Amino acid sequence: MVDNGDDGEPAGTSPAEEVMTTFSRHHFGSSEDTADGFSVTIIENMKEEYGLFVWPCSIILAEYVWQQKSRFTSASVVELGAGTSLPGLVAAKVGADVTLTDDSNRSEVLTHMRRQCDLNDIKCKIHGLTWGVWGTQTFCLCPNIILGADVLYDSCAFDDLFATVAFLLQSSPSSVFITTYHNRSGHHLIGFLMVKWGLKCVKLLDGFSFMPSYKTSSLSGNIQLAEIVLDTANGDEKKLM
Repeated sequence: MVDNGDDGEPAGTSPAEEVMTTFSRHHFGSSEDTADGFSVTIIENMKEEYGLFVWPCSIILAEYVWQQKSRFTSASVVELGAGTSLPGLVAAKVGADVTLTDDSNRSEVLTHMRRQCDLNDIKCKIHGLTWGVWGTQTFCLCPNIILGADVLYDSCAFDDLFATVAFLLQSSPSSVFITTYHNRSGHHLIGFLMVKWGLKCVKLLDGFSFMPSYKTSSLSGNIQLAEIVLDTANGDEKKLM
């Protein structure tokens, strides 16, 4: 199978990659057995350096998008570090105008994202976006909602991530960054950088608190969901602790 990325370059799938490829199906609705909702199929590639498989944070964020679907209908949505793109694909399914982004230096990931869209017959824009780098495509984005699943995993990238988030939030009034992340070390750094970039957390939830019971059995970890906005009023800040 050969796919064309947004840059028009062909990208083939090697036999070794085919061996490492599997498919997972994710249902969104009142239960797995009802017609109330829809399913999204994700191509996963277990090749270590790609990391193209569905993390628990992605499943939880996608479920939150589904449950908050009225917020996403007709919204302009950008997913950062999208990878397998499950939250962004769900947002598109409920009526959002979605741009999926990942590191512009990882062409194999951008091609993979296009394959996800094609497989699910979902129309999304695909952009290469490297955090902290102000390319032309970055300036063209004006999202109402920014999504990021497990983007707070490498503390070396936190500053560039928050710089990018702050820039995107400034481009659209009343916009919000919704992220799911594992409670790991580095929370003091997260709090410091939120202050540095003029951000505040307005909602902080246990990621499992809103998950259907049939979905939680395969998930583990201490996962939080946060909604972050610009701290324009310099009011009280709810820190990510």
